[in-house]
Amino acid sequence: MSPSKPDAKSPAKPPAKRRTPRPLAERGVLPEPAAVLDGVNETVWIDVIHKMDEVYNDLLQYEVALEQKNAALEESHQFIESVLASMSDILIVCDRHGAIEEVNASLRRFIGRDEAALRGRPVFELFSDEASRQRARGFFSAQQRAAVHDCELLIAGGDGSALPVSLNCTPRLSATGKLVGMVVTGRPVGELRRAYSALRQAHDDLKRTQQQLLHSEKMASLGRLVAGVAHELNNPISFVLGNVLALQRYAGRLQTYLENVHSCGCAHTPQLEQLRRELRIDRILQDMTPLLDGMIEGAERTRDIVDGLKRFSAIDRHAEESFDLVEVVERAVRWVTRSGLPNFRVNVDLPPELPVLGSSGQLQQVVMNIVQNACDATAGQPVPRLDISLGADERAEAAETIVLCFADNGPGIAPENLARLFDPFFTTKPVGQGTGLGLSISYGIVERHGGTLQAANRPEGGARFVLRLPCAPR
Repeated sequence: MSPSKPDAKSPAKPPAKRRTPRPLAERGVLPEPAAVLDGVNETVWIDVIHKMDEVYNDLLQYEVALEQKNAALEESHQFIESVLASMSDILIVCDRHGAIEEVNASLRRFIGRDEAALRGRPVFELFSDEASRQRARGFFSAQQRAAVHDCELLIAGGDGSALPVSLNCTPRLSATGKLVGMVVTGRPVGELRRAYSALRQAHDDLKRTQQQLLHSEKMASLGRLVAGVAHELNNPISFVLGNVLALQRYAGRLQTYLENVHSCGCAHTPQLEQLRRELRIDRILQDMTPLLDGMIEGAERTRDIVDGLKRFSAIDRHAEESFDLVEVVERAVRWVTRSGLPNFRVNVDLPPELPVLGSSGQLQQVVMNIVQNACDATAGQPVPRLDISLGADERAEAAETIVLCFADNGPGIAPENLARLFDPFFTTKPVGQGTGLGLSISYGIVERHGGTLQAANRPEGGARFVLRLPCAPR
């Protein structure tokens, strides 16, 4: 007897390796016809045999499918283990009471302990101080069901040191939503801080380089323009000053001659006396000296202005020269006040000399920016004023740092703008009245000179800028 075809309800896919069973009669399972029970014919036994063969075939198929699933499960397990072993972040799997169930290789290297010594131990023992342990216990409280992100705690390292780690804690929930444990991941904060510090430094260097390029290009163009103008003005001023000095000497001689002529009386006639009164010769002789002195003073002041322009145009030519900071401040104040508000008053209270090593042209630009900003900020005040003085602790003779304070009586600086005051292109002035580069460039110049530039609000009102520069060696 050969087995019949499988029933229509049998599985559709064939087994991987189908083994055809022998008929039960050949294996001694089916009794001989003589042994058939009374009332049960052979057809019934054949149906039973067919059903048993179908069940046996199904068992073979299920066995093959189970073996395939076990192989896939083993492969997935090996993949997960390789991923956990290659993670650089630490990983801790705990139950809902905080007992460690699983850790990765990164944590074992981090704390210097193997997995056998950690399994089943409370996770709180990994932390080095009581505050961190208390904070970690809060992760496993009954009220804690939400994830915790970027929590900085101290973990005891393998050498006994306390290492800061930024931890993330995520609850593990069952299919019914019940808390069954926690998954804790983390990364050493020192590595994050170093990476962030390097990124921030690179960003600051990039911004500073961009501003320096922009500033260098603008200052190069301005320097060429100013140098040309100063050179063109320098020659005629020299001619004027030289001729006025010569005229002063001639005037002295002429005055001496005329006095001798009038005193001797050799040419004393009524006609000459009347002409002397009509032409006001005596008044001319009295005004001659102050007129010539005024012309000389004006020519010398013009020469000083041209000299200042030449210094300003050669801003980087003498970057390490020794100069007097007081002269730089006075020159910058004089330039700004001449073109600023007519009632703007600047009180300069400085010692006779403040020696500084660096570029006088660059620091003159810094002082001019600060004074100009004070002039603009105090425009709405009845009596706009700026006080320039030394810091209270800089009156000592052996001071190694020069501290200049610029205090105005304006409205001050908005608190939200203090942190951005030295950022490039940041300005509170209306459009077209400021580029936002003045204080940014000034900050870079002072920094290159080894100093600092800070801004704050005065308690009594107004803004206060503090410029610190190293004093030149005496």
